[in-house]
Parts: sequence; structure tokens; C-alpha cells
Amino acid sequence: MYSYANKRIKIDEESPRIRTGDFGEILHSYTPEQAILEAKRCNQCLIPFCAEACPIAQDARGYVGLISEGKFDEAAQMILQANPLATSLCKSCYHYCETACIRGNRALPVAIRHLKRSALEYGRSDLSYAPQAPLHLKIAVIGGGPAGIMAAWELGIRGYTVTVFEQDELLGGQMGAIPRYRLDGSELDTDVARLRNLDVTFLRGQKSGVDFTPETLLQDGYEAVYVAIGTSAHRDLKVPGEELPGVYPALEFLKDTNRGLNVPVGKRVVVIGGGDVAMDAARTAKRLTQGGEVIVAYRRSREEMPAEKEEVHETETEEVPFLFLHAPLRIIGKGHVEGIVMQKLKLGPPDASGRRAPVPIPGSEVTIACDAVISSVGQIPDLAGFSKKFDFTVGSQGAPEGKGTGFATGVEGVFASGGKSIVFAMAAASRAAEQIDLYVSQKHGLSPHPRPDPFGGPQPVPRPSGFEGASWHF
Repeated sequence: MYSYANKRIKIDEESPRIRTGDFGEILHSYTPEQAILEAKRCNQCLIPFCAEACPIAQDARGYVGLISEGKFDEAAQMILQANPLATSLCKSCYHYCETACIRGNRALPVAIRHLKRSALEYGRSDLSYAPQAPLHLKIAVIGGGPAGIMAAWELGIRGYTVTVFEQDELLGGQMGAIPRYRLDGSELDTDVARLRNLDVTFLRGQKSGVDFTPETLLQDGYEAVYVAIGTSAHRDLKVPGEELPGVYPALEFLKDTNRGLNVPVGKRVVVIGGGDVAMDAARTAKRLTQGGEVIVAYRRSREEMPAEKEEVHETETEEVPFLFLHAPLRIIGKGHVEGIVMQKLKLGPPDASGRRAPVPIPGSEVTIACDAVISSVGQIPDLAGFSKKFDFTVGSQGAPEGKGTGFATGVEGVFASGGKSIVFAMAAASRAAEQIDLYVSQKHGLSPHPRPDPFGGPQPVPRPSGFEGASWHF
């Protein structure tokens, strides 16, 4: 009998030459038959290494096993029991679960993320979450990105009344910057629609420090406030000429492109940075140039690039070259970007982060002609709407956090956390929601509320059997 154990079912995708012509979806779904065959590759390990590698402990072993039996409805429900943003994540998650899959030791790991997509597309996924008995206690969430939505779900299914305040007109936070060739824009709407029966309200166009403050929310009767603002501000390049038209912060560039706004980039673009956002910006610019030239310039070596290897590979596949050990000195142009002057570098001793610090090479300046420069040198929290008394700390994943127990800030009743990716932000929000529930319950002489079955079942959803705990740390 033929064994599929070491032969991963191919995921169909558009060829690089075709896909860079537009923003059409690159990866295509498995057929139901392909999904079943791929799911049969799963070993069903006694210890679910995939779940332990997942920041939200999604039971991948469980739903992959159901798919292998053709039980797509059951698989979809299992996924959604732990993951309210599953439709978005099945196309955009960095699939840490696959990194832990032992099939990857000898061949390619099981295509877990793609199987999640299959479950949601072929199983019944148009479900709605059901709250427990109303607690008649209000919680405010500042930020409508993945952490804010996760916290709203965690607290909503427990019976809390939750209001999410989002400064943008669209929900999703940095998810709104994910290019359309990966997410077409409807996925988040599908995910949020499942919250329709929870006592959760989303208020858009509401910014802290302008329309409200956490203190005024507490005064208005909210029992607690969760700050989930992430890293929505960009770091400046801090070079002359950065103010010229044609210089774009990467996140704004990506969001504006997704909204259908005209972002003129011309035919020659230089992207500064080496992270995942830089890869998205380069690939998006490649499509906008319609056959033009896009270069990624990074101040360190290839081995030190923080971008996921998969992202780097996809960028190179789309014929975007990299210029390593180059840093911007100044951007030049009369009224608009005409070029960028770069400094060649070499690697010196390790810096405070443990990486070898780039050192300028005297007399090595080079000028690259270009029509646009996209800056992607990191994001930082926008704390302009928050007073210093909150005493935020910037956590290891870049988002503002409370320094106290359970993400508590310097103001009683206000909590803050976040994460470096969608699923890590969700995990941080889950932990914060548990602490908020504990805080509010103690304040009212109640017992905390463990996460219930989000579909209204009588018992909480158990952890996967054999689960020994998360293999990651915040």
C-alpha cells in the first residue's frame, strides 16, 4: 500500500511571473480529497508538539485527525473553539505548529495551516459564539487589532459587556497591512461576524487622548480597561531627505494600498529594512511598479535578517534582489525622491542585542536612483494618548505592557499587553483577559470564570491530551 507519510500534498500556487502582475491570491485551497490525504500524514503524536508550539495552544493534532476522517464540520468547530480569528490565520499565520511537526525531521511537515483553511472552507464555519449568563459588568478594550479582538472574545464568552475602541475606521490593526495576495480583505469580517451574539460593541474612529482616556472610561463605569494598541507608529530613518514626497512608512504604504488608494511609486523603489513588513512592502511595490525594479536594502547580513525564511524566499522568488550591509545616509531629490545615498558596511563586534554591529566603511558611498523609498526599520507603540502614570514597559515583543502582576499598569484597573505577530498578540490578550476576569471577580466577591465552551456547551473545552504546556515564553 502506498504511503503518503513523507510526501506532502502539493499546495497549488500562482507562478511568480503571473502573480506579480496583480494582487490575486497566490496560494490555492486543497480539494477535500487532497486535504484528507495530507491529514493522513499526521502521526497523531502522544505529545501534541504542534499544540505546544502554538501560542494559543490550538489543538492542531485534533482537527487534523478529524480532517483525515473527512469530518470537516467537526474540525471547523474544534478550530473555532480556541481561535476566533481562524479565517484570517489560516492564510497569514507563521505556522509555528509546522516548525514543531516531527514529520519535518525527514520530510516536509504536515501542512497544518493549509489544513485549517480546508476545515473552514469545507466544514461548517458560519457559526456564532454564545455567551454565558450576562454578568452586567462592563470592560473597555482600547485597540481593535488581534489582541483587542481576542480579549473581547475571551471576556464576551464569559458574559461580560465589552466595548472595543479603535482609532481607525477599520478593525484589525496591523492585520490591515497584510497584502491582498495573502488576505483578500473579507477574512476578518468573517471572523468578527462570529462574535455577533456576544455583548461586544466595536466603536471605530475613537482615539485615546482625543475622544477618551482610560481614566474617563473607568469613571464612566467600566470595571477594567485593557490597552491593546500594539506598535502602530513607525520608526524614522533619521536621515536628510526623509520628508520628501515619495518616502513612505511601510505600514501606511501597505494599508493605503489595501484600501485602494493611489500610492505612486514609479518604476524604481528601494525598501529599507529586513523584517517581514519589509518583505510585504517589497512584494507589494513590485506589483505596483508593473514590471519595474524593487530593491531591499538591509544594514546587516542575510543570516541576521529578522524576516521569516519563508517570507525571504517568496520575495526572492518574485525577483526582488537584496542589498546587504548597506544603510541609508540621505535621500535626494528636488521636490520628490530621485535617489538614495547608501553607505556600505562591514560587521564588527556584537552589539547589545548580541548581533554583530554594522560598521561604516569610509569612502564607500553609493547612490541608487529611485522614484520611491519605503521605510521599514521597525514599529513602536503610539503612547501619545496615555499619561506617564500608566508606567508602561515595552515588552520583549515590542508592544506596551503593564509592569505589574498579570499585565497590570500603574493605574488600578488598567491592563496592557501585546505580541509580535497575530497569534502571539492573541496569546498575550488571553492571559490579560484571565487577569482582568480575576481582578473584576475579586472586586465583586465572585469566583473567576474559566474560559467556557464558546459555543455554549456545559463544560470548558479541555486542553489536548498529552499537552505538557507551551514551548514558548513571552
